[in-house]
Amino acid sequence: MTTEPKSRTLEVPGAVLHYDVRESGASTDPILLMIGSPMDASGFTSLARHFPDRTVVTYDPRGIGRSERTDGAVESTPEQHGDDLHRLITALGGGPVDVFGSSGGAVNGLALVARHPEQVRTLVAHEPPAAQELPDRERALAAVVDIRQTYERDGFGPAMAKFIAITSLRGEIPADFADQPVPSPADFGMPTEDDGSRDDALFGQNIMTCTHHHHDFEALRAAPTRIVVGVGAESEGEMAHRAGVAVAERLGTKPVTFPSNHGGFLGGEFGMTGDPDAFAVTLRQVLAE
Repeated sequence: MTTEPKSRTLEVPGAVLHYDVRESGASTDPILLMIGSPMDASGFTSLARHFPDRTVVTYDPRGIGRSERTDGAVESTPEQHGDDLHRLITALGGGPVDVFGSSGGAVNGLALVARHPEQVRTLVAHEPPAAQELPDRERALAAVVDIRQTYERDGFGPAMAKFIAITSLRGEIPADFADQPVPSPADFGMPTEDDGSRDDALFGQNIMTCTHHHHDFEALRAAPTRIVVGVGAESEGEMAHRAGVAVAERLGTKPVTFPSNHGGFLGGEFGMTGDPDAFAVTLRQVLAE
């Protein structure tokens, strides 16, 4: 049976990472590492409970949650996150481990496997927002730039309103996205006043580098790691879903459909509920294949 999580720290270049280990001493399966970005370890609370027979590790990426940066840098790149994960897996015993990566965590998981494939047995990359792989990549990337500029100019609320609008859009990104009326942050329960802060983990650190990342598909296809791309049953047509399909195509595989949506594994974390029970069943099946 999995124990209560034990929190640990790991010093890496430019940051001190905090991670949690839910140990299952009787398990012979590899460690299951669950990673998000910019989501921290708390987002996997519900999903981790569905794997009491395995040792589950979750962590806060650099600059997020409990993991403080020490380098003073503003942005984090998938390469940095991938190196952090490499060092974390080394600290855990070197692997190989199984990895479930959600959203930006899927991007970072792919960056990890491209450089350290020997450390990962199976990577399940769920809806990586790999905008570079979309047929409408130029419009998608321009929309991300506009969101970042909105954040820098107007603050968190307006940027989040635009982010929700673009990530929930079904179909290709319109060329005039930046010129369309800005949704009211109040419509999404977001603050309308700019508090002056510019330290948000999504908009300040990761949105540009994550979406603009060029994946090394040659290295990924050559890796001994089994890479499975997941997409949500209810998110068809959305940007991250379309990007997941495109990544699977570049890998020469077909995506696996998971229950619910982009955050289908959530069980109330951050006020969002997907279908974590069914999601966990599908993840277990994928890992067992």
